[in-house]
Amino acid sequence: MSRTRTLLALATSAALLPVLASAPASAAEPRRKVETWSTPGATAITITGHGYGHGHGLSQYGAQGAALQGLGWQQIVEFYYPGTTWTRLRGKVRVLITADTGRDVQVLAQPGTRVTSLSTGRTRALPSGSARRWRLVGAGGDTVVQRSAAGGWRTWRTVRGEAELSSTSGPLTLVTPAGRHRYRGSLQSVAGRDGKRQTVNRLGLEAYLRGVVPQEVPALWQPAAVSAQSVAARTYAAFERSHPAAGHYDLCDTSQCQVYGGVDAEHPAATEAIRATAQQGLSYDGRPAFTQFSASNGGWSSAGSMPYLVAQPDPYDGVDNPRWATWTATVDDARIEAQWPQVGDLTGIEVTSRDGNGEWGGRVTDMAFTGTAGSVRVDGDTVRSALGLSSDWFTFSVTPRQQGRVRP
Repeated sequence: MSRTRTLLALATSAALLPVLASAPASAAEPRRKVETWSTPGATAITITGHGYGHGHGLSQYGAQGAALQGLGWQQIVEFYYPGTTWTRLRGKVRVLITADTGRDVQVLAQPGTRVTSLSTGRTRALPSGSARRWRLVGAGGDTVVQRSAAGGWRTWRTVRGEAELSSTSGPLTLVTPAGRHRYRGSLQSVAGRDGKRQTVNRLGLEAYLRGVVPQEVPALWQPAAVSAQSVAARTYAAFERSHPAAGHYDLCDTSQCQVYGGVDAEHPAATEAIRATAQQGLSYDGRPAFTQFSASNGGWSSAGSMPYLVAQPDPYDGVDNPRWATWTATVDDARIEAQWPQVGDLTGIEVTSRDGNGEWGGRVTDMAFTGTAGSVRVDGDTVRSALGLSSDWFTFSVTPRQQGRVRP
């Protein structure tokens, strides 16, 4: 499953488009008219496209455009996830901290720090005093708690089973190979599937969102857009919690799940937008909905794996979207030949099928590169990944490259 995200840059204002009806449209029939481009000799291939990401569910730029058009966050959410039902979402989530790859969970010492056995539930207060740092180190299924002072690391106690650190005085500062980062809730030291130790941040859903939403959209965007993102992110986390990635965590902290930066990523404006939607989420058939989202759908959302991830025209995506509403990229024939060497020298490009939605017939679902040695069939998403394109909604134009002149 593609979970592409982008940390959006603040967009400059563009002329507002008229607001169109927001009722979902039925997906068009796939378009199967064959399109061909000849690529004789050395050529420059210009690829023009729409959108950034998979285009399922909420468009982040579309939410911003809808907010600029006066829609509230509830209206924005209902437009992008038709057929879902409002519900309340609570509880905690477990987030894998991918940057902490060392052999321990190490935090700066602070008042009120505690260690809890995940096996027995027993909690012990760590002594204050000369300790500069505390760490948890796995030892044959148990956890050794150590403190760092002037003389190095010294063992304080061995805790039965795996363990977690927390503090009554505020967020913990986790020390990782990549630097120091603050996290709310607790930090667990657990064994992964391969036996290697992993760090998991367990915290309340609302606190988690404070470290997610400003990573996914600019906190100073229209409040309704940031609140709509809050609902999508909250529901997405609840869905992942009901389909956990592993036995010891629900989701990760990267763009493969949702980008999460802990306390250091928080922003007051985003926190306020989250509070405005407190505990509000979406369900389908009584379960949290799979609220996928992407930066931009280019003006037409794409159908996803769930009934509420519909293909429909989006009148809001292009309102204030100067970068991704329409984009261009240029590659040469040598780039394609290097990516798919089985074609030999590239002689042609053929698009045979699209999803039927939007300009050019929509997103590419089947195409081929042909050359002197053979042909390779690919879909638009494969081409997008291989060539570093913004989406799978694109078309081509071909221009012969100028050759250097030979002096007489």
